[in-house]
Amino acid sequence: MGSSMEGSKAEFQRRSYWRWSKEDFFPEESFKSWPAYVSALGQTHRRFRDRFVGRSDDATELGDLRRQSVNDMKRCLTWWDLTWFGFGSVIGAGIFVLTGQEAHDHAGPAIVLSYVASGISAMLSVFCYTEFAVEIPVAGGSFAYLRVELGDFAAFIAAANLILESIIGSAAVARSWTSYLTSLLNLPKNSLRIHTNLAKDYNLLDPIAVLVLFATATIAMISTKKTSYFNWIASAVHTVVIAFVIVAGFAHAEPTNLKPFLPFGAQGVFQAAAIVYFAYGGFDNIATMAEETRNPSRDIPLGLLGSMSVITAIYCLMALSLSMMQKYTDIDTDAAYSVAFKSVGMKWAQYLVALGALKGMTTVLLVGALGQARYTTHIARSHIIPPLFALVHPKTGTPIYATLLITISSACIALFSSLNVLASLLSVSTLFIFMMMATALLVRRYYRRDVSTPRDLHKLVICLLVIIASSTGISAYWGLRPHGWIGYVILVPLWVAGTLGLQLFVPQCRTPKVWGVPLVPWLPSLSIATNLFLMGSLESKAFLRFGICSGIMLIYYLLFGLHATYDMAHGQYQRPDLAEAERKAAAGAGGEA
Repeated sequence: MGSSMEGSKAEFQRRSYWRWSKEDFFPEESFKSWPAYVSALGQTHRRFRDRFVGRSDDATELGDLRRQSVNDMKRCLTWWDLTWFGFGSVIGAGIFVLTGQEAHDHAGPAIVLSYVASGISAMLSVFCYTEFAVEIPVAGGSFAYLRVELGDFAAFIAAANLILESIIGSAAVARSWTSYLTSLLNLPKNSLRIHTNLAKDYNLLDPIAVLVLFATATIAMISTKKTSYFNWIASAVHTVVIAFVIVAGFAHAEPTNLKPFLPFGAQGVFQAAAIVYFAYGGFDNIATMAEETRNPSRDIPLGLLGSMSVITAIYCLMALSLSMMQKYTDIDTDAAYSVAFKSVGMKWAQYLVALGALKGMTTVLLVGALGQARYTTHIARSHIIPPLFALVHPKTGTPIYATLLITISSACIALFSSLNVLASLLSVSTLFIFMMMATALLVRRYYRRDVSTPRDLHKLVICLLVIIASSTGISAYWGLRPHGWIGYVILVPLWVAGTLGLQLFVPQCRTPKVWGVPLVPWLPSLSIATNLFLMGSLESKAFLRFGICSGIMLIYYLLFGLHATYDMAHGQYQRPDLAEAERKAAAGAGGEA
């Protein structure tokens, strides 16, 4: 009967990837019937407490959860693939669009300092991601890491923001793609968009952005390795264009355009830094590919740290070249580099730059479609969203359902929303997740179940609260009194005391097996501080949108996600594929009898 069972499973998996039944969406006991659901809602308080304190572990993320996908992803990537994925996922709409927008509106020529500030913060987060990705090489990225160290509820907060970030990030890049296509065709601004009478920032419909999203998603769904080949070629061409932009930009530089260097003051620099942080977004997609990497312990540090170090230098040089080519007041906010070259007499160069930007944004969308789908796949494995989206196609080895979920959602938003609405919301979400990641890394190093004493745990919690509270206070004080100093005299030493207390009074319980963040706890603590500081530099509307979206997601969690993950954690669910296989095996055994 065992062989019959295995044969039935294999047959079912081969012919039934495309499924759409209620059991595929809600296989948990809480959703078997209306009375069961009402009973589950009545236990919300108890279940929430259970999930709030519940923790996963490395073995669960690497084993049990991966089996929820039925089929495995193919291990086909090397450090070379990851390095180029790093270039492809990061260099795109951020540098080509947001540089001009923020130089014109907030930072002036000091936009280069904005890229330095956000680059330092991004590199600190890269360190944290790299250690986790090497230790827990699964598709879940930060969601999986937070489930292990901070628990299910913290992981849900991350999951909600990750999905939000994925959807909004793709929509923002797709909108920028249309802007640069307009420049390449030498057409008037917004001429490729459909003008409507809807509210401002939502009245320009963008069907081209929708088409680009579906085109890149289709490539990503076909094959991860073939996507990598395409990314190599596109990124190589893109690198040539970037080199041209930097060299030609400095060749036509006018030092007088750098005066005044700080027209909006330091406050404008950090406000721009919080927005252009979006330009560094995407590197976390590399961590999600750990499950498809042949040698994660070697390839991930090389791919992540190598690509991000070079990208930070490139961004600073590109920002400086733009500021020296054109006075900040004359910079075009939609297609900055193309218009800048046109203004210095290199009209033909605007087409080369626009073509390079299009290639860059295409690879950002392409790598984004890979990484975002893998985030979503692992989130679905935990049943926070329906497990249907965890399924990996047996032939392509890619999560097609998860890819379609993100792509369709992004397309709906890209059709309506302008870039400035999307970028600020995305920066809040990204910075918040990176702050949580740094906190999780400190927890991983200084706390271990069945090893840490209650006394050490209390000291860890106190030190973390001091670090987070002082960092939040510094950010708030900067926003309320940017020219003050008294608050820093109190809050900065408090942050130092919290970090020093962690180093001196709490013993480290875990040593990284292969690669670890250096200077712990100082670098992760600094990452918490810089991410919170940049969050505080954003405008209040961004937090309002973030709060509304988070509130909607919390309602979803209390009504659905909480009960699904509770049942999953306690084994109160039935996988539809195995249930069908068992029925077929039983029927076959009965026929043989």
